Amino acid sequence: MARKKVTFDTKAFLGQEGKGRRIAKYRKDQVIFGQGDAADAVFYVQDGKVKLTVVSPQGKEAVVTIVGSGEFFGEGCLTAQRRRMSTVKALTPCTILRLEKAAISDVIDKQPSFSQMFIDHLLTRTIRVEADLVDQLFNSSEKRLARLLLLLANYGKDQKPDRIIAKISQETLAEMIGTTRSRVSFFMNKFRRLGFIEYNGHIEVHGSLMNVILHEESPDRMSNSAQR
Repeated sequence: MARKKVTFDTKAFLGQEGKGRRIAKYRKDQVIFGQGDAADAVFYVQDGKVKLTVVSPQGKEAVVTIVGSGEFFGEGCLTAQRRRMSTVKALTPCTILRLEKAAISDVIDKQPSFSQMFIDHLLTRTIRVEADLVDQLFNSSEKRLARLLLLLANYGKDQKPDRIIAKISQETLAEMIGTTRSRVSFFMNKFRRLGFIEYNGHIEVHGSLMNVILHEESPDRMSNSAQR
């Protein structure tokens, strides 16, 4: 009698501890790993958001990206990267799975369903980095802020948008889009006035904010449609 083939359960693998896998909880602002640390594991965000930052030799810090639930970070250890190129810090309280390099390498090699999912993740990340670069080079700071808020709220992803973004400072938003805090404050107030967001300690993003990206005209002219 033929043995029934066991289907690999990717969700279970990423949702529980096991050989080479350990789950840890991090408080807001807690460092998960630092720039220059040994690169020996990949991390999977089960819940929460983290931010990746880099510091120049002159001491200037910049936010590279924000990673949320269902995403990986620290993949560089799977290549020739021996030291971390960035610092990762919890932006919100987080639950994170740490996968030792040997453990994730083994499952990538032996489980096609997992390796396909991981490749999809890497391709999505690459596309987003390219889009971020284009955004930085060609779009105004107003459009860059609108796009960032939509990304943070998971608009455009498979899952239902979060709409309410965990508390994030205007300084962090400014670092991510390459502008000043005062400009971010100006645009946040403008978006709120036009009904694109609600902003009172936390940020609630409405789909109408997409109008800032899709239309060339000033959002002031779109205020009527935003109220519909």
